[in-house]
Amino acid sequence: MAVTSALGEYLRTRRELVRPVEVGLPEGERRRVPGLRREEVALLAGISTEYYLRLEQGRDHHPSGQILDCLAKALRLDTEASAYLHDLARPAPRGRRPERPEQVADGVRNLIANWTTTPAFVHGRTGDVLAANPMAVALSPHFAPGSNTLRAAFLEPEMRVFFRDWDEMTAKVVPYLRSVIGAHADDPRLAGLIEELSLGSERFRTLWARHDVRHKTSGLTWVLHPRVGPLDLRYEKLGLAAAGQMLITYHADPGSKSERRLRLLASPAAP
Repeated sequence: MAVTSALGEYLRTRRELVRPVEVGLPEGERRRVPGLRREEVALLAGISTEYYLRLEQGRDHHPSGQILDCLAKALRLDTEASAYLHDLARPAPRGRRPERPEQVADGVRNLIANWTTTPAFVHGRTGDVLAANPMAVALSPHFAPGSNTLRAAFLEPEMRVFFRDWDEMTAKVVPYLRSVIGAHADDPRLAGLIEELSLGSERFRTLWARHDVRHKTSGLTWVLHPRVGPLDLRYEKLGLAAAGQMLITYHADPGSKSERRLRLLASPAAP
């Protein structure tokens, strides 16, 4: 997908999600669009309707930062969504370097291997698991190297049972993906994965079409492990020096039932 068409699609989607009453405009009875009209966005942003139309149709390649800020305000975008808008408007790089296999630094591998009670794994630009410690694999086989966390979350039926908060979890994953890829959705591997998920999962297709952006790197998740039962876990996503790589860890509150169950999972004698 070209950057300009990605920008136009994003503007159109966000325009349709803003109700007129939210920006002080009357709802009206003859509206043919669910959100704002193009001319209303242009008015709120202080630009001409013709120029906004060119932006939405991808016919203007270099909107200024000031115009993007005005559009972000008109569309009620938060800080992360505004940054994403600016990212989409950046000129596409000329040419693409040959893609090298993603490698995890030995120091990172050794670090997570020493975490005997903390599930931890590293995934790359497209969600492929590149390295994992035994606790991560014990927590879920879909966290093992060679798996893809996005594909598993949306296409593997057992993950709907594993994640007790599957609806909430997936509602966070897709906006996070948007925030990470920015204007690079034309990457062939990433584009192929998005197409696969869109065809195979109605849930992903619906969430992806919203163009929500949120870079949430920590929080809570609730899982149901087939051997040790329910676990209430905290997760952290830590960016690594290697481009696009993230270190994911799970841990339980000290003294909690979930912590005791994680230790049980780490034991070779676990049932």
